[in-house]
Formats: sequence, C-alpha cells, structure tokens
Amino acid sequence: MAKLTSEELIASLKEMTILELNELVKAIEEEFGVSAAAPVAVAAAAEAEEVEGPSEVSVILKEVTGSKVGVIKLLREITGLGMMEAKALVDNAPSPIKENIKPAEADELKTKLQDAGAVVEVK
Repeated sequence: MAKLTSEELIASLKEMTILELNELVKAIEEEFGVSAAAPVAVAAAAEAEEVEGPSEVSVILKEVTGSKVGVIKLLREITGLGMMEAKALVDNAPSPIKENIKPAEADELKTKLQDAGAVVEVK
C-alpha cells in the first residue's frame, strides 16, 4: 500500500460524508485504543479547577485580641517590616498583611496569626 501524504489524506477526508467520518473515527479509536472524547474531559477538568476557588488570595488582619507584641513580632517575621511598620499595621487594623498569594500559604499564615492572638480574614 502506498503511503499517503498529509495533503492527500486531508483531500480524501474532505470528500467523506459525516457518517463516513464518524465510522473512521470509531475505527481509529478501536485500532489504536484512543478516544476522541479525551479533549472534552480535559477541558471539563480545567473548568472544574477554576470553579474550585481562587488561585490568589489576600490575608487581612482584622484585629488583635491577644498580645499585640506577639502579633507584631510575627508580622515582622512574615513581612520583613520594621518594628514601627508592623506596629502601625496592628494599630490600623483592618490591614492587608500579604496580597496575591497562594491559598495554601494564606491558610498557613492565618493559622500562625490566629495562634498569636490575631483575628485574620482570607479573601
């Protein structure tokens, strides 16, 4: 059997009816063990990922219910701010701590801040 070029194959596909193309697809799926429906499943999975939640969130300090000193020290460690800047964040709550970070990192920061006595919101 002579090998077809891409152009010849495309030309022969253009001449086929929809029913013939459908039969061809089924035959290819059976012969090679593949499915033409796979790209649809991948697209659906990508959409499901988007629906799950945001890819970036912000951590916001709402208030301090415990020791301000402990929260200020933790804020300095998290943000790299100086003592006065960290104290200003605490005194001017609600204040954003970190913005546009991964949800996993935000949950970790939220836990640390809550353990230090802060009320934190993740948006």
